[in-house]
Amino acid sequence: MDPEAYMAENRRQWEAWTPLKAASAFYGLDDFRRGGMRIRRLEVEEVGDVSGLSLLHLQSHVGLDTLSWARLGARVTGVDFSAEGTETARSLARDVAPSARFLCANVYDLPRHLDETFDLVYTSHGVLGWLPDLRRWAAVVARFTAPGGRFYLFESHPTAWLFDNRTDSRELAVRYPYFGSGEPLRWRYRSPLAVPEAEADGWEFSWGHTLGGMVNALLEAGLVIEFLHEWPFVAWPMFPFLEERDDGWWHLPADVPAVPLSFSLLARKPAPDAGKDVL
Repeated sequence: MDPEAYMAENRRQWEAWTPLKAASAFYGLDDFRRGGMRIRRLEVEEVGDVSGLSLLHLQSHVGLDTLSWARLGARVTGVDFSAEGTETARSLARDVAPSARFLCANVYDLPRHLDETFDLVYTSHGVLGWLPDLRRWAAVVARFTAPGGRFYLFESHPTAWLFDNRTDSRELAVRYPYFGSGEPLRWRYRSPLAVPEAEADGWEFSWGHTLGGMVNALLEAGLVIEFLHEWPFVAWPMFPFLEERDDGWWHLPADVPAVPLSFSLLARKPAPDAGKDVL
């Protein structure tokens, strides 16, 4: 099957499930309207002050992270392939940050919908697995990062996706391959964490990517990596036995061997050498 067909099926699922997720206590949109913040302290520390910066959030879903950056002073634009997610984000923005902009577009198609660059391009937390081609993704990232601007990624670690996450067993049993074949993994759509009581129908597809593949795609697109940090925690309970701690992250129990569950990366797009002599 063509990757576009797989992505279309994923989009169909997201259109069906996004209203249920947006209405759930897990998402907490009403609490967010009253001043909530979804960006964690670690992310803010790594990115630094965003006051006055233009920020593009790729795969922004319902806009919670996007609007959190707006509350920190950024001028934000969010992009998501789900019309339901985009409309939910726009509705939320009317109460939180009316100047925020949300576009409905596939990441790969974004250059046809947007013609500008940004001081900071951002994406995070469970997004890259929905994309079949990291080189195309990295080219889009580079296209929208202004010269001298930065790209920040906080994502679940490829190692974490090796393990069986459908069991309560505290054993980290390898179930999935690290090196993908190009074909996506396929399974019956699982009820999201936000609405576990709901009945799920249909298929979902995701692609595995190596850490080296992510880094090399960005390098090939012309970005310069400033840091890559690996972390023993993740932003959501991707395994049933993870424990949420006071820092807001989900950690492995103390008696389970530590493995990287997420990573953060900051890259910069080189600026033209304004001081170079012209002969």
